[in-house]
Amino acid sequence: MRRSTVLSGCCISVLLLLGLTLLAPLAADSSTGDVAVVVNSTVPVGDMSFTELRRVFLGERQFWSSSLRISLLLHAPAARERDVLLKTVYEMSEAQLRQHWIGKVFRAEAPSAPQIFFSDEEIVQALAAIPGSIAAVDATRIPRGLRVLKIDGRLPGEPGYRLR
Repeated sequence: MRRSTVLSGCCISVLLLLGLTLLAPLAADSSTGDVAVVVNSTVPVGDMSFTELRRVFLGERQFWSSSLRISLLLHAPAARERDVLLKTVYEMSEAQLRQHWIGKVFRAEAPSAPQIFFSDEEIVQALAAIPGSIAAVDATRIPRGLRVLKIDGRLPGEPGYRLR
């Protein structure tokens, strides 16, 4: 009886390990793509420098034009798109980003912190609905009606694109 229990446990462990091994490449593929900077169709910009992109995401630039306010939309913490922004654009930790926005709002340098979304569907719907909005989304999940900004003249997937 005891030998069959040990054998069953061993078989389950082997099957679990095999399953994880087979699923590992799928998980790696989904997290290695580029992150696209996407804007609402009302945004009058098609290309921006990485420095200007950083200014927008830090809240240092708040208007696209005299009548169109920038609406910054972010994924919730732990989303891959947010991690890419933290590492490449913000150059901050999650805690530092939180403190940055608390300070900007407290000093009245920004009317509010970025809006936070918990799913790709929510952020894409908000991008389509909010004039002047900008967000970073998985480059493989860009729906029609939204525009991808070139960063330093490059689109996601092109050599030298920085948001990876």
